[in-house]
This record gives sequence, structure tokens and C-alpha cells, in this order.
Amino acid sequence: MANIPQRIIHEWLRHDKKFPHVWCAGCSNGIVLGSIIRALAGMSIDRDDIVMVSGIGCSSRMPVYVDLNTMHTLHGRSIAYATGIKLHKPHLKVIVITGDGDCTAIGGNHMIHAARRNIDLTVILINNSIYGMTGGQASPTTPHEAIATTAPYGNIEPDFNVCDLAMGAGASFVARTTAFHTVEVQNIVREAIDHPGFALIEVVSACPVIYGRLNKKGGPPQMLKDMRDNSVPLSAAEKLPPEKLEGKIIRGVLRKEIKPEFCASYADLVKRVQATGGDK
Repeated sequence: MANIPQRIIHEWLRHDKKFPHVWCAGCSNGIVLGSIIRALAGMSIDRDDIVMVSGIGCSSRMPVYVDLNTMHTLHGRSIAYATGIKLHKPHLKVIVITGDGDCTAIGGNHMIHAARRNIDLTVILINNSIYGMTGGQASPTTPHEAIATTAPYGNIEPDFNVCDLAMGAGASFVARTTAFHTVEVQNIVREAIDHPGFALIEVVSACPVIYGRLNKKGGPPQMLKDMRDNSVPLSAAEKLPPEKLEGKIIRGVLRKEIKPEFCASYADLVKRVQATGGDK
């Protein structure tokens, strides 16, 4: 993808909002936002045909800053609101920004059923492995034995594999990348938006102020280096034995298949019923 000039990025931001942003120093959310804007700026989509929806959490502040149609909704309910938007106006490109707590805990049912239905939404799940905004509680993706404010002696729960969960629920496009791999994020976001069905992208990210501090992960540069050094592209992972992949982040498009899309199926049903006057 061609480089997008910085001045173009600035055109996608709402400069009347409060800057600098609310994210902590070293947080990955700003990096991910930059990649999303670069992806959108490189696509031939009218800005008025894009809607960005979020719930509650650090990453969910993102729609406040972008000059798009946006909706900042309730905790865990962003996909439910996005589903309503998409059904009402199927031509819109609806992007959901969510975090690991917002999407896989209180919003978990909305995520799996949107995936099951294969409704045409692009869900960007920024996974920092903790509830960052509310004090550092353990989330469903907090690694086993990691420290959180609600697990001061180590998390005893197994963590979700977000991409496996989405694929198990029936998502037709599933990908994983990291905040370190900015161009890869940009390219995958573009591919996901173009995909005609439910798309989930897990972006592994850093929360250096809470998760990093509690787990002695070093500062932001070190956490980004860890993403680089502990991740493996899917093409390389497929050639490695399981023991070599232990603890590694596998990056890339993990699933991409064409299936009936929910809005299109619903529209077809309406036409059939109208054509028969409601008779079965």
C-alpha cells in the first residue's frame, strides 16, 4: 500500500476535540488509530459511508477523535449497536473498535452471535490483556499467572484465544497482528473492510502503565520489541513444529471464506415474503 502523507491523516481527525488524546504515554491505541486512518485514506470509500462504533474502555475513546460518523455506546454493546446500524443501512461500512474486556467479557455474546450470523461488520479488537481504564483488573485475555489488580498473586484462570473463539463461532474473516507491525495492521484492516461478511481483527497491544508495570514488562519500547520478537507470520508458523510456536503470537489472516451475509439474506427473505403476500 502506498504511503499516506501525514497531512492526509490530519484531515481525518476532529481538531475541535481535546488534544492531546487521553491515552497514557506508550499506549498502543494511537498507533492502531494511525494504521486504521491510513487504511481508510487509501480506500475509495466516501467518508459519509463509514461509521465507527465503540463501547467502553481505553480503545473505545477512538471514535471521539476521527472525523467520521461515530457512535460511542454502552459497555460491551458496540456490536449490538453496529448490527442495528448495518441492518438499517446495509450500504454503510461499519467498523467496531473494542477491547478485550469490552468484547470478550460483557460483550462476548454479541461477538459470537454476530460472527455466527456473518453480518458485514469489521471488528477491530485491541487486546492489551487487561482492563486498563478501570484499574487493571484481569480480563478474559489476561494470561495465566499474569498479575492484575484483581489477581495480585497471579491469574489462575485460562485465557481466551480470541481468534479461535471467533472462528469457532463462524466468523468468515479472522486475523491477528500486533501494534508493532503498523503496515500489516493497515493492510489487514483494508482487507477486512473489503470482505463481505463478519471480520474480526485481533491487534495485540501494549498497556505499559498498568499491565506492563504490574508484570515487569519494561517500558513501551521494550513491550513493542517483545511483540516483534515473540510473533511469527502465519506462513512461517505453518512450517514449524508445535513446540517452536509455544508462547508465540501467530500473525496473519487465519481465515477468509465467502459465506452468505446476514443483511443480504434478510433482504432476500423480505423480497420473497413480499412477493408471495406473506403466504408460506
